[in-house]
Amino acid sequence: MKRIFKFDDYEIRILILALNELRNQLIREERYTDAVDELLIKLI
Repeated sequence: MKRIFKFDDYEIRILILALNELRNQLIREERYTDAVDELLIKLI
């Protein structure tokens, strides 16, 4: 099921920063980042 959310610029920046921090943590733990990468691409 596909869902559409509407965020303002401030909320998008917060989401991108949080996902990037999660991605960095996963990289440090040598875990896969595929799902986070896909979400970041969709937001950017």
